Amino acid sequence: MARDPNSVTGGKGLTVAPSPLNEVKLDLGIILAVGLLLLLVQGRIFDNLLPQLLLLVSYSLLGMLWIIIRSRRVMAQFDREREQRTHGPQ
Repeated sequence: MARDPNSVTGGKGLTVAPSPLNEVKLDLGIILAVGLLLLLVQGRIFDNLLPQLLLLVSYSLLGMLWIIIRSRRVMAQFDREREQRTHGPQ
C-alpha cells in the first residue's frame, strides 16, 4: 500500500506536536476512558437510578475540576517560563 503524501500524519506515524497541554490531554483521555467504563458497570453496582446518577455526576464533576485545575497550572507554568525567556535572567 502506497503512502499518501497529503496524509494528515505526513507518513511519520501517529505523533503529537509538542505542546504544554499534552499532559492535560493524556489526563483527559484517561478520565474519559474510566468514565466510559464506569458508565458501563454502574448498572451492576447500583440497582436504583438515583445512586447511579449521583455516581456519574460526581465522577463527571471531579473530572471536570481536575482538568480545569491541571490546565490552569500548566498554563501558569508556561507563562512563567515564557516570561523568564522574554526578560532573561536578572
